[in-house]
Amino acid sequence: MKEYLFKNIIIDAIIEDIGSGDITTNICISEDSDSEALLIAKDSGILSGIEVFEEVFNILDSNVNIEFNYKEGDNVEKGDIIAMIWGKTKSILSGERVALNFLQHLSGIATSTRKYVDMVDGFSVKIVDTRKTTPLLRVLEKYAVTIGGGYNHRFGLYDGIMIKDNHIVGAGSIKNAIELAKKNSPHTLKIEVETSNNEEVKEALENGADIIMLDNMSIEEMKVAVDLINGKAIVEASGNMADRDLKDIAATGVNIISIGGLTNSIKALDISLKFK
Repeated sequence: MKEYLFKNIIIDAIIEDIGSGDITTNICISEDSDSEALLIAKDSGILSGIEVFEEVFNILDSNVNIEFNYKEGDNVEKGDIIAMIWGKTKSILSGERVALNFLQHLSGIATSTRKYVDMVDGFSVKIVDTRKTTPLLRVLEKYAVTIGGGYNHRFGLYDGIMIKDNHIVGAGSIKNAIELAKKNSPHTLKIEVETSNNEEVKEALENGADIIMLDNMSIEEMKVAVDLINGKAIVEASGNMADRDLKDIAATGVNIISIGGLTNSIKALDISLKFK
């Protein structure tokens, strides 16, 4: 991931945490103190956010050295020594929490994503994220999804046309909404339509939708929808997917399963930094 995509996020996080100075460290630790620390996995999961972790210390003190024993996307087990860190004690202490917050959060997303990807192993279906992300952290969270083996849906409101239920109400019908989208949008953008029943699926299909989302449909409804669409559009299953049997959903023949929970309700991977 390119540094320019996340450097300002890190700077803002450092300002938020350190502010005018790390009071405790400044009054307790001498300027000439050096330390060595270990980054230890307290849980098992997929590691994500190495570059971000390193950049925190690079901004604070480029003389802090970090040697990772694992690569981005590697599986770590509880008790593993993820990395060794050495440098000025003050720098390590001041950057510890911000660096860990990023690493734990992104690793939690990658770990959760891998769990769902593994559930549908053997099926020709993609697990994708949504826009349900932490404000201002979307670029990092969507990146972590890819590290876990998932795929990104549209990044924002500007790079994909998704006609949802409220758009349909506002436009008057699925037909009207699609016609307006085709008339007013660039030819390079696909048109996705959210549907809640198979009558809406038929309307979306007949009017040329490129992607049809099946929102909160039953397994039987999905099977009927996939048969109706018959390869004429990409089929996305959505709506509380994290709480459902993804194998059953994948078996209906849908192409995509979108899960908001990949980014909006994540348990951070437990990782600690301990001085030797």
